[in-house]
Amino acid sequence: MDRRKNIVTAGLATLVSALALTVGGVAAPAQAAPSARLGVDCDGRVHHNNPDHGIVGCKNNTAGTITFRAEIVCGRAPDVSGQWVTLRPGQYGESSGVCAFYSSGVGSVGWTIK
Repeated sequence: MDRRKNIVTAGLATLVSALALTVGGVAAPAQAAPSARLGVDCDGRVHHNNPDHGIVGCKNNTAGTITFRAEIVCGRAPDVSGQWVTLRPGQYGESSGVCAFYSSGVGSVGWTIK
């Protein structure tokens, strides 16, 4: 009986940890401020139906062309970078990445602008 209780407790602990990582990775406030100063508005999030899929959407509010990509931190798997996306002034675009099937899900979503 104790063995079964320990298995259930371990399973609940794993679920709670995975949910905490997913919820914690939805926003990227640390990167929002530097991007805003550059004239680019970006938002990182986890796909609502797939916890292994991270997405970044950016709008170019500058007078020049910018290029960005998603940087996805994956739990228990290598991190993933999305495709480079080039935006002209006023354009919006998205970059995304999917963690490996054995990952514990997206830990955080960020972006790189060049």
